[in-house]
Amino acid sequence: VPLYYLVNVINYVFLLKEAAEAADGELGDRVFINVSGLRFETQRRTLARYPDTLLGDPRKRTRFFDPARNEYFLDRNRPSFDAILYYYQSGGRLRRPGNVAVDVFMEELKFYELDGAAMESFKDEEGLVEEEPERPMPSGELQRQAWLLFEYPDSSGAARIVAIVSVMVILVSIVIFCLETLPEFREEPASFSNHMEANGTVPGAGSPFSDPFFILETICIVWFSFELLVRFAASPSKGAFFKDIMNTIDMVAIMPYFVTLGLDLSDYDASSQQATSLSVLRVIRLVRVFRIFKLSRHSKGLQILGLTLRASMRELALLIFFLIIGIVLFSSAVFFAEADDPDSAFTSIPHAFWWAVVSMTTVGYGDMYPVTIGGRIVGSMCAVAGVLTIALPVPVIVSNFSYFYHRENHDAKQEDYVHVACGHAGPGVGDAKAPLVRAESVDEDDFETTETHTGSLADV
Repeated sequence: VPLYYLVNVINYVFLLKEAAEAADGELGDRVFINVSGLRFETQRRTLARYPDTLLGDPRKRTRFFDPARNEYFLDRNRPSFDAILYYYQSGGRLRRPGNVAVDVFMEELKFYELDGAAMESFKDEEGLVEEEPERPMPSGELQRQAWLLFEYPDSSGAARIVAIVSVMVILVSIVIFCLETLPEFREEPASFSNHMEANGTVPGAGSPFSDPFFILETICIVWFSFELLVRFAASPSKGAFFKDIMNTIDMVAIMPYFVTLGLDLSDYDASSQQATSLSVLRVIRLVRVFRIFKLSRHSKGLQILGLTLRASMRELALLIFFLIIGIVLFSSAVFFAEADDPDSAFTSIPHAFWWAVVSMTTVGYGDMYPVTIGGRIVGSMCAVAGVLTIALPVPVIVSNFSYFYHRENHDAKQEDYVHVACGHAGPGVGDAKAPLVRAESVDEDDFETTETHTGSLADV
């Protein structure tokens, strides 16, 4: 019995090879391609322009040949194949159909194995950024475990707990920053120039180190500093660590505390130049608001937003450029239109910049407004031009956001992804006919690949 199946396998291989050779040689230069029921016809020399691609290499496309129908069958996206075939016909021009999503079209490009230049050109035209390469891991086992624990929350259960604790500490720090500005916690004396503590509590109440807000802030800073030092010690590359924007945000977030602590110690030991210290402390305390960006390390939504803004820098720069032109144009126009009114609020063109900004962005605070007929006409044109200017780059930004959002969801669900691969790999043991479709799935628990074969190729 095993010899019988072996003979069937050998016969099938020879028959398939002869059929493919006949399709590429004896049957002429025409090639028939069936994409999910939609039949295309082209010439072999058209596909041979790019021999390294799936359709350009006769050996690669042989496994998709159906000798019964004398065609190549591809169970792929039909609208995308128009652009794929046009790529061969036009000599390398790649245009995504409007009714095909970016992520779907990218999967089709990878399947048809188009060259890297075409992929890079397509990403540039779509405004997509390059995917960051996989970060290196530390060589030492202890460093590797620490790096995974603090840098990759999905690596283990302990890493998730550390990420949850970090998020909770960030939220507590932000809440403290907001609550200490309430009037109940920052009562000021009659003379504003008197000493006020750095944490906003009642002055003259003794040492600032006994303040509850200061104690909670110190606990948060201890955690932030510990996390930063551990990640720095375990990082595989110290230079890349300092170049990472997220690590820069971490350092900026804890720096105001130590500066404020130094000023507190100085003021507590020798009370002098309190007004100057108060001004410096207000500026330094403002930097603490950047701690909210620490959440982006643990929030996929903020990461997607950052990638979207980075991919849309060209459109955002164009938007700002148009706004600057409109601000200068309409502020000048409204100034001269209101020049005859003695009670006009537009005393100069730079003074009218604020009005132009709030009018073009359709905010309209109402603190400045034209009163003459000419000024109102200019104001109406300014509002309409602002709406059109802001609306122009919005579709591109939304498209980039949709791309990164779907890509993030695709990566998150990659383990549950079921890929249906068309073609055949030859008959298996116990089956004399070759499968048309092979479905591959990945088991989440042990990542073992299982295959389910359905269908069979008609007898030649």
